[in-house]
Amino acid sequence: MTEAEALDRLATGELVIRGRLADASNATLYAVAAGEWGEVACVYKPVSGERPLWDFPDDTLARREVSSYAVSAATGWDVVPPTVFRDGPLGPGSVQLWLAREPARDDDPEAGVDAAEEAAAAEDVEEVVLPEPGAGLIDICSVRRVPPGWLTVLTAEDGRGRPVALVHADDLRLRRMAVLDVVLNNADRKGGHVLPGWGGAVHGVDHGLTFHGEPKLRTVLWGFGGTRLLAQEREVLARLAQDLGDRLGEVLTDLLSVEEVVATLERVERLLAADRLPRARGGNPIPWPPF
Repeated sequence: MTEAEALDRLATGELVIRGRLADASNATLYAVAAGEWGEVACVYKPVSGERPLWDFPDDTLARREVSSYAVSAATGWDVVPPTVFRDGPLGPGSVQLWLAREPARDDDPEAGVDAAEEAAAAEDVEEVVLPEPGAGLIDICSVRRVPPGWLTVLTAEDGRGRPVALVHADDLRLRRMAVLDVVLNNADRKGGHVLPGWGGAVHGVDHGLTFHGEPKLRTVLWGFGGTRLLAQEREVLARLAQDLGDRLGEVLTDLLSVEEVVATLERVERLLAADRLPRARGGNPIPWPPF
């Protein structure tokens, strides 16, 4: 399924709710977009299920999800899965392609179901397997067991008083996500919002807390802070600045306030002028909990 096909199916398919992600702070529903192609699994976040926040305008989080996808798509980095804004059973909201776990190479499609699967089938319960949070690239570990080449974000103590570290891999896929988060002003890049895709891809999800006009960046990817932009990153950001003054800016203006779109362009321009990723400052630069 191509990206264009995914967007079309998410936008036009009959949206059928199958379940709910119970740990989410806002209504986050597992659904399928059904049509002649069959079913495409997705995440449906209705505006009606958004909890009011003191620092973000009411009823805007779903549009920020879609705006984040639009900017991600403009970079060509494939960070945010295809996302659309559409009507649904609980009213308008964002609908994002579900990141299904990639089948293991030794999976046998002809093999029979095990006892657990048989029990689930007997109860008419759909089993949904979640991808690995952090994509194997973000972790909390003993300070003595930081993987070689990984970057330390902070050190602290666990519940038993043992020293631990929040770390992430020095990985180009994560680095692109970190650059994108600066542009989006992402206030909620938790480790659990980084998920593996197919073919080695790494995706970011849950972008409702983005595009605020004031500095809000909170992330677990501060290990890249202070490093110079790579040549390819500068090229992408320069092109993004042009797009924000053209068609992409028009798309975002339909989803965000004009002030927020202008602030996005200003962040891109500041990032290019600094030629470095920002370092963590005071306040609360890391979302809590980090996973």
